[in-house]
Amino acid sequence: MKKLFDLRKNRAWARDATIVTQLGLTMAGCILLLFYVGHKADGWLGTRGVFTAVGTILGVVGGAVVCYRQIMELTENDKKEEDGEDSDRSA
Repeated sequence: MKKLFDLRKNRAWARDATIVTQLGLTMAGCILLLFYVGHKADGWLGTRGVFTAVGTILGVVGGAVVCYRQIMELTENDKKEEDGEDSDRSA
């Protein structure tokens, strides 16, 4: 019986799918959390969507910053791994 998905052959694809999923959930989580906080603040203070709008904007900006940092960390790790492989080959 043939396997539906062989992780050994598709390791890079699975890793990329994991990263994309993580970034998407991080972005959505930041936006939804700050939207909720802004919505509750509007209800508590009796304002008409001011804090909801501000919270949503801060959620988008904050999510983008967090995603950017995660991407930069991943690329730095990839560069370190490549440099480590190059030094192993030259030795």
